[in-house]
Amino acid sequence: MLQTDIHSCAQLIETIKQAGFLPLLRSNIRGFSAEELVDDDCGYVVFADGGWDWPMWKWKGPAVTEGDCVYGKFFAGKAGFVSRAWWPDLCNYRRATHPAPQEGSIEEAILAVLAEHGSLITRELRAACGFTGPKMRSRFDAYVTRLQMGCRIVTEDFVYPTDRHGHEYGWGWSLLTTPERLYGREACHCDRTPEESRQRMTAHLRALLPHSTDAQIQQLLK
Repeated sequence: MLQTDIHSCAQLIETIKQAGFLPLLRSNIRGFSAEELVDDDCGYVVFADGGWDWPMWKWKGPAVTEGDCVYGKFFAGKAGFVSRAWWPDLCNYRRATHPAPQEGSIEEAILAVLAEHGSLITRELRAACGFTGPKMRSRFDAYVTRLQMGCRIVTEDFVYPTDRHGHEYGWGWSLLTTPERLYGREACHCDRTPEESRQRMTAHLRALLPHSTDAQIQQLLK
């Protein structure tokens, strides 16, 4: 059983390691997301002065930088965590079902820019790839999401703007990079076939989530 009423970043990290896969916000499987597992006191709160607080949102960075958790848009185009222990299997399966970008494609150009710069926040990456015109943001984000779903781009950390007092504010920007650069090539490889990885992940999630259906699990993994 997954821990509920999580009230610290450390507990969230342990839950991610236990689950192996954990969407950030509500998913197609009821109760299976960080949002639903954290204590109510760590939920999103809006203050009378217009400010806000959301402890769970702020835990994303430490979970990635200190907790051996991989973060990106991995679940039906939505963000979530994958433990380092399960990352090779997800990477193995997804790269088989989401083939490498074709030569001359926009996705290939995005990966080339990241290879040149190492890591960039989303808006810097968008500008470096020439997506600066009207209505270009959503188009570009769709390409990046597909690359994340294919386990070819991950979030290295989160970058926040600061006010004149040096205090961070806002929702933050994802600092994007490739998993090979962040974790090494060996971390993106396993000795199983893609189908064996799928079966292994399915069996794990079926045992973890006995109330879920096979269709829900496959939707999470596809």
